[in-house]
Amino acid sequence: MGFLGIVLALALLVGLAFRGWSVLLLAPAAALVAAAFGGEPLLASLTQRFMPGAAGFLAQFFPLFLLGALFGKLMDDSGSVAAIAQTLTQRLGARRAAPAVVLAGAVVTYGGVSLFVAFFVLVPMAKAVFRAADTPRRLMPAALILGTSTFTMTALPGSPAIQNAIPMPFFGTTPYAAPGLGLLAAVVMLAGGLAWLTYAQGRARKAGEGYGGVERQAPAAGDPDVRERAVTARDFDTAELERGASAASAPGFLAAVAPLAVVIAVNLAMSLVVLPRIDASFLAEPRWGGATLSDVAGVWSVAAALAAGTAALVAIHWTRLSNLKRSMDAGANASVLPALSVCSLVGFGAVIAGLPAFGLVRDAVLDLPGGPLVSLAAATNVLAALTGSASGGLTIALEALGPTYVDLAARHAVDPALLHRVAVIGSGTLDILPHNGAVVSLLALCGCGHKESYGDIVMVGIVPSVAALAVVIAVGTVAGAF
Repeated sequence: MGFLGIVLALALLVGLAFRGWSVLLLAPAAALVAAAFGGEPLLASLTQRFMPGAAGFLAQFFPLFLLGALFGKLMDDSGSVAAIAQTLTQRLGARRAAPAVVLAGAVVTYGGVSLFVAFFVLVPMAKAVFRAADTPRRLMPAALILGTSTFTMTALPGSPAIQNAIPMPFFGTTPYAAPGLGLLAAVVMLAGGLAWLTYAQGRARKAGEGYGGVERQAPAAGDPDVRERAVTARDFDTAELERGASAASAPGFLAAVAPLAVVIAVNLAMSLVVLPRIDASFLAEPRWGGATLSDVAGVWSVAAALAAGTAALVAIHWTRLSNLKRSMDAGANASVLPALSVCSLVGFGAVIAGLPAFGLVRDAVLDLPGGPLVSLAAATNVLAALTGSASGGLTIALEALGPTYVDLAARHAVDPALLHRVAVIGSGTLDILPHNGAVVSLLALCGCGHKESYGDIVMVGIVPSVAALAVVIAVGTVAGAF
């Protein structure tokens, strides 16, 4: 009965979330269904398992949600995201429409801009450059997914994406875990995605297919359906995009990209230079939670980088931010609902992991052939696919199995940095299934449907990511983390 309860709870969570129900309600309700089938006390499951799991995640990662959303909103209101996208698309020209959109998305997201901020700015520009090149509009979502949701999110070392931060407290790693393997994975993802886009464009050109006919009306940022899918999928409440105060004109390219450079530089310096040299022995005291530097170094690095980037952004674009208070309030507010939504998924995972029947699931995962790297990749893939959320699936997997993998890594002499990179890349593969909130919202923004565009999303988002994951596991097994 306990195993049946886990299956029913997952079905309830996935099915109703796909129909637009709030995860804030679904996760505790599904957790209680699983607890009831497992014969566990319901109130104790809610207060002693669900809430500590959710609160623990919030305590660790809320600074990153807050600073990331704030930085993204200020980049948007200052006109910097638009300036970067416009410059890159103009420089590459209409003949390279797809690579221009991929590059623009990669620059802004690797620099720390939230995914949905990038979507709402990049889609109109992508439409313009695809129309000028007479490139099929149906390829636009694939180009945007490749640039924003693959190698910059899971593979490039130092990425400030929340997915790259989640494994750090579990494995004692930094955002630059296994940088060589991360770069290798990024090359596989980017090369594979661009190869497919080039092939698809060539095939369309031979068939005489142009930009396309009448577009569907794109939803507004505050549309309730878009908002619900966005907060489950990523780290920004799209309703706040309509608030704040946007700049009247875009800045120059160098001024626009400077805050992104600050984020990258500070993240690198904190991870590799500053934090390894400080005396953090005070963290072992009870008043600081009895922690070690490895428990907090990764979060400190990303938080410091986003804070420094925000400060640089305000200093550079002070005159453009016509109502700084309103913009900052909107950015702060944009972090709350996504953070709580992921916390709710984490609480659900904590209840599931505490059920006696979960032992069957754990043993089945750990007994997969190929060792801990293969089983970790499978666990993150499956949970990200079920939840439609890379961050949610990754956190559930690590909350339930993280300590087990740390023990297995020590027993098999596997570098925790390799576990980190495999877990992150694994979370960003099958999360891009048709019910993923980012996919559904992006298709609506582009005026496309699943039937015409989702196949190309699979070929640039899922296939190269799975290939990159296989390469990292194979190379990491032979050569270790580097």
